[in-house]
Amino acid sequence: MTRKNTMSRKVIAIVVFILAGLFALSPLMVEDFGGFDPELFPIPQVDPPVQPAGYAFAIWGVIYLWLVVGMGYGLWKRRDDARWHPMRTALIPSLAVGAIWLVVAMNSAIWATVLIWVMLISALVALFRSPVEDRWFASLPVGLYAGWLSAASCVSLGLLLAGYGLLDASTAALAMVFLALVIASGVQSQLGRAPSYGIAVIWALVAVVVQNLGVNSTVAALAAGGALAMLMPTYKAWRATV
Repeated sequence: MTRKNTMSRKVIAIVVFILAGLFALSPLMVEDFGGFDPELFPIPQVDPPVQPAGYAFAIWGVIYLWLVVGMGYGLWKRRDDARWHPMRTALIPSLAVGAIWLVVAMNSAIWATVLIWVMLISALVALFRSPVEDRWFASLPVGLYAGWLSAASCVSLGLLLAGYGLLDASTAALAMVFLALVIASGVQSQLGRAPSYGIAVIWALVAVVVQNLGVNSTVAALAAGGALAMLMPTYKAWRATV
């Protein structure tokens, strides 16, 4: 039984590393993806207030690279480590969906929204299961990934709400910024480690502020307040890791 479990852990380690690589290569399957096509919605979403400023999406480069390096290290040094296994099994569906997400997002905002929430939930499970040891290769890269998804999933839902006329764009932005803050503050406070999670959320919220400066002061103010509110749990998580 022990030999079988060891082999299973090694296979899972290989699968996760391959999926991380496919996920990192997924932007090559689309051309210049900069968010949902405004015309995918019955009410076109042009410069929506819920969406962070364009520069913020550069964080994906760090996420891709760090996940590949982290899962590569895990395959190399921790391929049969039982402490890594629960995180890896939870991460598989998130990375598998992530590998095809951009292609879906080019064609269907509804399905892309459903799938990004699948990515988020499984990434959060993986984060809570991540080993305390090897944090630079496990909890920190997964935390950055899950943190950005916490913001991005709310952005995607906000675009649907406004794009299908369920809420006006400003109200949708306010509701989804608040939802992102509730999720993020709860996760970071309960987790008590992996400050990269909070850093990713703060990055996204500040970019929402930039997007709305001089345009929508209410959304900008809420996002700014949310970023400030995330500082304390993120700082506490950082203190717990040093």
